[in-house]
Amino acid sequence: MDLKRCVKTNDECYGYQELTLLFDISTQLSRSKEITEELPLILKKVCGYLDAESSFLTILETQSERIFIEVAHGLSPAQLSRGKYVLGEGIIGRVIETASPVVVPEISKSRLFLNKTKQDLKVGGQELTFICVPIMQGVKVAGTLSLTRKFNPRITIEEDKRLLSIIGSIITQAVRIRQERLVEIEKLKKENRALQERVGTDSKPSNMIGNSSKMRDVFTLIDMVAPTISTVLIRGESGCGKELVADAIHRFSQRKGQPFIKVNCSALSDSLIESELFGHERGAFTGAEKQRKGRFEMADGGTIFLDEIGDLPLTTQVKLLRVLQQKAFERLGGSETIEVNVRIICATNRNLEELIVENKFREDFFYRINVFPLFLPPLRDRRNDVPILVDHFIAKFNQINSTDIKRITSSAINMLMVYSWPGNVRELENVIERACILSRDKVIHSYHLPPTLQTAGSSNTEAKGGLAFVVEKIERELITEALISKKGNIAQAAAQLLITERMLGSRIAKYNIEPWRYRL
Repeated sequence: MDLKRCVKTNDECYGYQELTLLFDISTQLSRSKEITEELPLILKKVCGYLDAESSFLTILETQSERIFIEVAHGLSPAQLSRGKYVLGEGIIGRVIETASPVVVPEISKSRLFLNKTKQDLKVGGQELTFICVPIMQGVKVAGTLSLTRKFNPRITIEEDKRLLSIIGSIITQAVRIRQERLVEIEKLKKENRALQERVGTDSKPSNMIGNSSKMRDVFTLIDMVAPTISTVLIRGESGCGKELVADAIHRFSQRKGQPFIKVNCSALSDSLIESELFGHERGAFTGAEKQRKGRFEMADGGTIFLDEIGDLPLTTQVKLLRVLQQKAFERLGGSETIEVNVRIICATNRNLEELIVENKFREDFFYRINVFPLFLPPLRDRRNDVPILVDHFIAKFNQINSTDIKRITSSAINMLMVYSWPGNVRELENVIERACILSRDKVIHSYHLPPTLQTAGSSNTEAKGGLAFVVEKIERELITEALISKKGNIAQAAAQLLITERMLGSRIAKYNIEPWRYRL
């Protein structure tokens, strides 16, 4: 295309500039994931192309019939806060009321221009032109798009109105398409959740609580390994719920109607562990007055759960290795070989690899029990499960203690969410039980929680970087939590935080938060 000088702007072809602007805006909107984050950039682009001083988008609140500036470029925060109108008031109110564009060639000479934002009426002694066009959604006016630029008699009023009307239509169309997509995505999500509920009703362990991605991975592994006869090694920190995983594996296995025997290896002394596991004959040792079956015999045809297997003595590991290999053993003090059909599930919170290096755990035994390792995440790595665990424990202790705790305050939940939980779910359960006992108004408050949760040192949240840094960090966390609870809906999140959508939008932009991510 021949880019000859334009007689209107003394620059490259005005029409070519206009087409380039419209194409860039359309491309930017089509690629954006969150329309509200793109609007300031689009207005900046419009001002840059048209050499305008400022541009802003207003929204009509249908219930209150009030009009406010949603987003702008070239206006200060103070000017934005002053940009509020009612139907019929000034140029903005008239455009929305009549659904017709208005152009004021020289605003300093117009009585219609109220200048509520207190912007300069001239720039360098040069007059300014104000253009305002309605933004339509169907047959209704949703707001306006306005532009303030230096007065240029070579550009006709009709050209200004036409260009802004086209830009307004593009924005409106993009918003409508985005809304339709979100509605369709939400519909698909609901259908997917319903399908998952129908398919997964029998696969999700009823004795385990959690909706985080890491826990869903655990549920999937349980569902896969439970129907087999493979040996399972459950690994995780103390208090994570390893015994609940073992329960779930047995419950979903083909042996669910058979015995499920549990043994805590760390609770038995070295002299008693073999007798507990394999049994003993009468007279096998002092005090053995009669024959006694061991846990393996009791679990014949079912499952045995060996908890804290990292604490087993080396001599016992050797005998267990034979049981794993041959499914046979002798009672303590006996010579008869007893064969059993037992599935073994082990659990430990210790680092078995380090114990092997230290010669405290047999390497061959480790490989025998490590057929299907299953790692249970600590609570600090699945903090999103804290609120539903809290609700579960409140309901549990209401039933046990005949109490009637109704809820927990947001400040208390915030404290639970930032705590590191070295004792994991077991510690959280104890904390909630204590809080339920202390509550006298059927509500758990932050002061009902243990002092260890109320100190910066215990939760690793020492203030660093000064007051402004800490305030911004807390503000970002509150905004993120609100978006999570409202599934990325900015309007609902703003209502929860008791601020306007515009205020929330500016903070979202400030902290580079992406609300669309929380809709998943």
